[in-house]
Amino acid sequence: MAWLKKLVGAAVVVGCVGAVTGWVLSAPVTLDTQTLTQLAPGDAARGKRIFYAGGCTSCHAKPGSQGDARLRLVGGLELKTPFGTFVPPNISQDPNDGIGAWSVEDLANAMLKGVSPSGEHFYPAFPYASYARMKPSDIADLYAFLKTLPAVAGKAPGNSLAFPFNIRRGIGLWKRLYLGDQPVVALADSTPEAVMAGRYLVEGPGHCGECHTPRDFAGGTKKGEWLAGAVAAEGSGIVPNITSGKGGIGGWSEADIANYLETGFTPNFDSVGGAMVDVQRNMAELTAVDRAAIAAYLKAVPPHPNGYPARQKTAN
Repeated sequence: MAWLKKLVGAAVVVGCVGAVTGWVLSAPVTLDTQTLTQLAPGDAARGKRIFYAGGCTSCHAKPGSQGDARLRLVGGLELKTPFGTFVPPNISQDPNDGIGAWSVEDLANAMLKGVSPSGEHFYPAFPYASYARMKPSDIADLYAFLKTLPAVAGKAPGNSLAFPFNIRRGIGLWKRLYLGDQPVVALADSTPEAVMAGRYLVEGPGHCGECHTPRDFAGGTKKGEWLAGAVAAEGSGIVPNITSGKGGIGGWSEADIANYLETGFTPNFDSVGGAMVDVQRNMAELTAVDRAAIAAYLKAVPPHPNGYPARQKTAN
């Protein structure tokens, strides 16, 4: 029986080492000092642009809100996914129920690292996997704009997740696989400035890939099929391919794309629908230069041969 005791002892040691290693590797990581120094006082006017590019109101306003009510960021929208139901929180300026007590450093850590002021991981239903590509100066501008919005009392309901997805610590391991600040699409130094600007807006604040790119079993986006369309993460239907690949928007010109983002009308005079209605409303708040940049980038994205056909029922 001595060999059995040794085997059990070895298993216990291996298990303990594994547990400690997992605990260390899954620890929340916050921004370094060098990045924090880039958070100079922001400009609210510039922050308004980032607010709409980032689609903050789409998830954090009360569902169905119109007009100024879209700026009352009380949260509460239910996002039903295979992992459970996520509920975006109140991010209004209420100091108790919202984020009114947050510092600009708190907001930067949330958006660039997915870490809360209390040091916990945020779930990536909050699209920080895309926001991680944003400039710290844009986060500072966004913070300044958020400070101009109303405080709204009332906490949103919590998430409803089954085991093991309700264990936040595990998100730290997910981040090691999927969180990074590097661009998805590599572009040559000679690439036109408009395409570069569009890449930043699409891959960063616009977080278009969060819906338009298929995901693997762990919920990470498949970078090799970037923007090629996907099964909707929540709800039903297909989020369409927005590359020039099969079933995509290869027949659209840059002007067609920019016009769609501004007006909601396709080149065939169809109108925007589904979840894209709110996204397009946000895009209409950007400048014509920004929309043209987004269009230029989308035309430069490599097409994927297995994109989801446009003829299928789409989610947007």
